[in-house]
Amino acid sequence: MNPQFTETERPTEPVRDPEFRPAQRQGSRVLLYTIPAILLAFFAGLAYWRVQSRNRVRAELIPAAAQSEDVPVAVVHPGRSTSTRQLTIPGDVQAYVETPIYARTEGYLKRWYVDIGGHVKEGQLLATIDTPEIDQQLKQAEAAQLQAQANLDLARTTAERWHNLLKSDGVSQQEVDTNDAAYKARQADYAAALANVERLKSMQSFQQVVAPFSGVITARDIDIGALITNGTSKELFKLAQIDVMRVYVNVPEGYSNDMHLGLPARLHIAEFPNRVFTGKVAHTAGAIDPASRTLLTEVQVPNPKSELMPGAYAEVTFDIGSAEPPLVIPSNALIFRAAGTQVAVVDSAQRARLRKISLGRDFGTTLEVLSGVDPQDLVIINPPDSLADGTLVKPELAEESSTSNGSEPVRPSAKTVDGNSH
Repeated sequence: MNPQFTETERPTEPVRDPEFRPAQRQGSRVLLYTIPAILLAFFAGLAYWRVQSRNRVRAELIPAAAQSEDVPVAVVHPGRSTSTRQLTIPGDVQAYVETPIYARTEGYLKRWYVDIGGHVKEGQLLATIDTPEIDQQLKQAEAAQLQAQANLDLARTTAERWHNLLKSDGVSQQEVDTNDAAYKARQADYAAALANVERLKSMQSFQQVVAPFSGVITARDIDIGALITNGTSKELFKLAQIDVMRVYVNVPEGYSNDMHLGLPARLHIAEFPNRVFTGKVAHTAGAIDPASRTLLTEVQVPNPKSELMPGAYAEVTFDIGSAEPPLVIPSNALIFRAAGTQVAVVDSAQRARLRKISLGRDFGTTLEVLSGVDPQDLVIINPPDSLADGTLVKPELAEESSTSNGSEPVRPSAKTVDGNSH
C-alpha cells in the first residue's frame, strides 16, 4: 500500500541557482588543461637541463681526452744472455793406455807374482817362464860359436903364413888369394854363430815377463804350469794405465762446432752420486760419422786416486757458450693473441708496433728471444690489453731489471725515443 501524500505533506526540493551549474563546469575544465600543461613544461625543462649538463661534461672531457691520447708505457732495451747451454750425453770410460801382455818365448809358466787389481810399476816382474828348449838351443849355439871361433883363428894364421911365403916367392899369388878368401868365410861363420847366440839369449831373457808401463793389472789369464807358446795365441795379463782416463762420447752433429780442445766437461758416475769429476776435451775425430751423424770426442779426466774404472758408464756434461748470445727480454713483455706470441716495440714516431717473435729458453723472469727484436729496440713491458698496432704511446724507461740464470741485466739506456733524459 503506497503512502499517499497530501499537498501539504509533499517533500520539498532544494532550490538551485541557475548561474551555479555553468560556473562549476568552467572551473573543472580549467583544471583539466592546466595541470598537464604544467607537467609538460616541467619535463621539458628537465630534459633541457640534462642535455645541457651532458654537453657541458662532454666539453670538459674532450680536452682531457686530447691530452691523454698518448698512452704512457714503460720500455726496456733487450739484453744479451750470458747463460750457457748444457749438453749431457753418455760416455764410455776407458783407460789412458790398456794393453794385453803376451809371451815372447816358449815353455811353461813357472810362477806369477801379481794378480788382478795389483798396481805395478814400469819394469816390475809379473811372471817367470821355464824354457828348457831355449836353454838347450842356447848351449848348442854357444858351442857352434866356439867352433866358428877356432876355424876363424886357424884361417887367420894360415892366411898370414901364406903372405909371408909370398914375400920369398915360395908360393903363388893364387894360393895366397885362396887362403885370404877362406879367412873371410870363417869370419862370416863366426859372426853368424855369434848372432844366433845373441838371439837365443834374448829369447831366454823373455823368461821374465815385466810390466811395460805403470798401471793396474785388470786381467790374468794364465796359471802355473800352463804351456806358453811364442806369439799372441795366449794372453798372459792385461795392464791398464788409469792415472788419467779417456772418456769417449758421440756428440750430435748440431753441437760439433762447439767442441774445441780444452772445453771443460763434467763427469757423472752412478757409483758416485754426490761426486763430479772434471776433465777437458783432448781430441776430436775431426769428421762426422755418416752412420750416426755424430762427432767422436775424447775427454781426458784425471784419476789420481784410481776411483774411476775402465769400462764404466758415465754421463758427460758440457757447458756450451754461444759465439753470439741470444737476446733476453722480461717475461711480462709478451703479448698472447690470435697472431701468436708477440711483443710491442716503440718506433721512431712513438707508435707501438706489434712484432711476432721466436722464443728460446725460459729463465722465469726473463725469456730468450731468438728472432723478432734487435738490441736497440724499445720493448714495452706490461702492455695494456687495449694496445694495438700503431697506437701513439709515451715511452718511459723502466728501472733496471736483472735477469736470471746468468744472463745480463736488461739495462735501459739513458734516453728515451724522443731524446729526453730521465
